[in-house]
Amino acid sequence: MSTPTSTPAPQPIATLGGASSGPVLSAHGITKRFGGLVALNNVSLEVPPRSIVGLVGPNGAGKSTLFAVLSGLLRPDAGSVRLGDDDVTTQSPQSRARRGLARTFQQPELFLSLNVREHLVLGHRMRFERRRLWKDMFDAGALLRSDAFEDEHVDGLLEQLGLTRLASRSVAGLPLGTSRLVEVGRALATAPSVLLLDEPLSGLDVHESEQLAGVLAGVVRESEQPVSLLMVEHDVATVLALSDQIYVLDFGEVIASGTPDEIRRSDAVRAAYLGGDDTVPEADLQIEIDAEIDAEERS
Repeated sequence: MSTPTSTPAPQPIATLGGASSGPVLSAHGITKRFGGLVALNNVSLEVPPRSIVGLVGPNGAGKSTLFAVLSGLLRPDAGSVRLGDDDVTTQSPQSRARRGLARTFQQPELFLSLNVREHLVLGHRMRFERRRLWKDMFDAGALLRSDAFEDEHVDGLLEQLGLTRLASRSVAGLPLGTSRLVEVGRALATAPSVLLLDEPLSGLDVHESEQLAGVLAGVVRESEQPVSLLMVEHDVATVLALSDQIYVLDFGEVIASGTPDEIRRSDAVRAAYLGGDDTVPEADLQIEIDAEIDAEERS
């Protein structure tokens, strides 16, 4: 497998967190099995405050499984997940969201009946005004006019993401790159401390990738409330250009971690990307993950 290439994204963000009390998200000794397959073996990582952390690896390396464990869709067989100082290993995705964890998905999951601004309003109310959200939806079938605090938050995000001129436009028919921006905006409207990004550049052209990468860097640099990003992405060149810290998975284990320069020099990383084709087929592993997620949701 050859290393993906693309036009370089913005330069890495230097340490912006200053003095901090510790990582906003951490995983310690995560192990996850699907029958006889060890998808993750003693995996640990940390996401510092105000940082972008990249998670890369060949197909079948365990990236999707780790994201599912971090977000609460799967429970690990061993190890723990912490948000700040809180152990959330057994908590639901909804509970983690209330504690400041947000995520996006490989395919944008948007509501075609809502416009761009309403998606950000939806995210804001899911975190801050859940009762009002459901009252509006059931009583009026719409998101009623927001208050000054919500307006300031939502309008600020629209401007930050470059979406102001599209605020009243329906999301139906938006280009893929813009749809991803809307999904990122909705996630940021929940005021998370950490945002998990699942292949945010997938399917984008060079221009769209550069635009989104620049926005993500700006979010971490400029947001008044500190936010960190943990990004799974196949575009290794962009991850190297954008991230402060990178973890590399192969066969369910962390084979390297460090700064982009350290990852570039890693012989283990080079071997993982240029070695044989005996990794677990990603489609087969995803079937196992989806089956276990369904079982978790039914229990």
